[in-house]
Amino acid sequence: MSLKKAEEYLKKFSKDKDIIVLKDSTATVELAAKALGVIPARIAKTLSFKTDNAVILIVTAGDTKIDNKKYKAFFGCKAKMLTPEQVTEYIGHNVGGVCPFGVKDGVDVYCDISMQRFSTVFPACGSSNSAIELDCDGLFKISNAKEWVDICKIVEPAA
Repeated sequence: MSLKKAEEYLKKFSKDKDIIVLKDSTATVELAAKALGVIPARIAKTLSFKTDNAVILIVTAGDTKIDNKKYKAFFGCKAKMLTPEQVTEYIGHNVGGVCPFGVKDGVDVYCDISMQRFSTVFPACGSSNSAIELDCDGLFKISNAKEWVDICKIVEPAA
């Protein structure tokens, strides 16, 4: 059902036919990178948080994690991720397919600058086996993001 929501949303931008549906899972950054044949950093993961007065999504590069100090400085509160049940309830997608397309009203989207290292990135499209390739400006526009933020840090791969 979430794939359908994302598809309907992307239709407004003539991008619905660009959705990639795979037989392999894209539910994690590592699985998505393998299924799409790209480095994990190019997977645009969508993280969901509860602030003091809102629910937000942050789209970031696959090789990052939230920097708690930067997050608190920007949003004015501690980073608190939603539970899987809350993700479904407040965002409208299930964990493994969370994306900034076709989300519930009132959910603000932010894009982290970590993605700007790449000409294109691959966010999910509402299911655990879907993605779409977009340039960063296109992702920002199509996701109706509020602004670019710098709240993540790159995690070095394990040796």
